[in-house]
Amino acid sequence: MGHQATGTRVLKSWDEKDFTEADGRKLTSSAISYSYTGDIEGDGVQQYVMFYRSEESTTFVGLEQIVGRVGGRSGSFALQHTGELTREAAEVTWSVVPGSGTGELAGLTGTGGFTAMHEEAGNATYRLDYTVE
Repeated sequence: MGHQATGTRVLKSWDEKDFTEADGRKLTSSAISYSYTGDIEGDGVQQYVMFYRSEESTTFVGLEQIVGRVGGRSGSFALQHTGELTREAAEVTWSVVPGSGTGELAGLTGTGGFTAMHEEAGNATYRLDYTVE
């Protein structure tokens, strides 16, 4: 039987560095940390690689490891992120990395995502549709 986790993720830190640029387009890497409340409780650390096509259009991919609880079960797991950033918001989809769950989260699978509006300073309401086998 499937479950849905919802709650809030709050930006704790963001450290972005350029690593290459060509013809006004650049690649950056970002080390980011979040805290989670709601059905996911804990802390996440992630790394994004971002491609800026322009100041108004960015594509990114990344991995995040979360340590805490999901639906009352404790452990850790990893999420694979893909997304688009515009002047208004970041639209992110994510999926649990197969085999990444530990402790009571071993066997965790799922997908979801969030929309982070710029005026919310990187904070967002998340959704994860999941099962634990």
